[in-house]
Amino acid sequence: MGPTQVDIRDMRKTVLTSKEMLTRLVSFDTTSYKSNLELIHWVQNYLGEYGIKSSLIHNATKNKANLHAVVGPEHKPGVVLSGHTDVVPVEGQAWDSDPFQLREHDGLLYARGTCDMKGFIAVALSKLPQMVSKPLTTPIHFALSYDEEVGCIGAHDIVKHMGTLPVRPRLCVVGEPTSMKAITGHKGISAYDCTVHGKEIHSSLAPYAVNAVENAAELVTYIKSVARRMAHQGPFNKQFDPPFTTVHTGVFKGGTALNIVPQHCEFSFEIRNIPEVNPEVLVEEIRQYAFKTLEPHMKHIDPKSGFEFKPAAGVPAFDIANDHEVVEFVLSLSGANTTEKVSFATEAGIFQKGGIPTVVCGPGSIAQAHKPNEFIAMEQMTKCENFIDRLLDTMQKSA
Repeated sequence: MGPTQVDIRDMRKTVLTSKEMLTRLVSFDTTSYKSNLELIHWVQNYLGEYGIKSSLIHNATKNKANLHAVVGPEHKPGVVLSGHTDVVPVEGQAWDSDPFQLREHDGLLYARGTCDMKGFIAVALSKLPQMVSKPLTTPIHFALSYDEEVGCIGAHDIVKHMGTLPVRPRLCVVGEPTSMKAITGHKGISAYDCTVHGKEIHSSLAPYAVNAVENAAELVTYIKSVARRMAHQGPFNKQFDPPFTTVHTGVFKGGTALNIVPQHCEFSFEIRNIPEVNPEVLVEEIRQYAFKTLEPHMKHIDPKSGFEFKPAAGVPAFDIANDHEVVEFVLSLSGANTTEKVSFATEAGIFQKGGIPTVVCGPGSIAQAHKPNEFIAMEQMTKCENFIDRLLDTMQKSA
């Protein structure tokens, strides 16, 4: 029974093509600093039309939520189709059209989130009529998260929730844009905010003050030396580009006037580590340089001065063996023969760490993500549809 027949049998059910579904999803402005609840409630209602119950896992302030739903027999290990609902901001970008209204031109679908990564979610949800029209022998899990773009925050609670299920899912497909290539590894992210407390004074008396900006700059210089060491000495993993752990400072703020020695400075730094490197070891090295090399001179002038570190985001590195049965299964669905690794981070490491073997595979190119006039090609949507069709063929009983 196809989607059209389902629609005729019960007109109350929403039946949408993947493009129509994408049109709905991108119309919800789910920029990370905003709520995603309008989209989540729409999806929840859509699933409910087909008798599929869903669990919402809210954040602490209740203005955002993850969604988890199971289609098929819950007593068997199934396949998770995972995607994040949040998107990056459009402010300051030059768009040729409304970023929250789908525009099609020459086979390309333009809007914020089309590529990263509502395209995958749209295809997966559009297949719901197929999933319920013929019984699944293996369940499909929908896992939609919040705040991936600001540190993969929501996924931790989804994985924790899945750990309470009677049967843990067999595998997870994270549908980040990979041009439908199977990705078996990515770097991790460890981001930190550092606050430097100094002692303010008129610049004519600078030797009697603690210059927060200068001490911050000394630590940033040390962080740069760590980055150079990683680049020159490794360890290296040639499957990544660049093939080593990177370290960089991205934000630096401090000072109020040139004739005032600044008492306050803030900066943020980030480590993107290959799986062979423990980022906490590097963070601790940076902290100890601040505490043991820089702080003694600062505290000699003012005991209240010093450094304060606060974790801002943490995403574990992801790595799964190419000969793992889950990888081989995803390759069979994609039609590809080889796998790749990427430098951008996803929620895959969180699922993997939670005991669910994972592969990253989704429509669109990461090169289009986060840009003005973000787009996904209809060709990629079709490839993803074929991928999920083949997945369903393996999970449904013969007619």
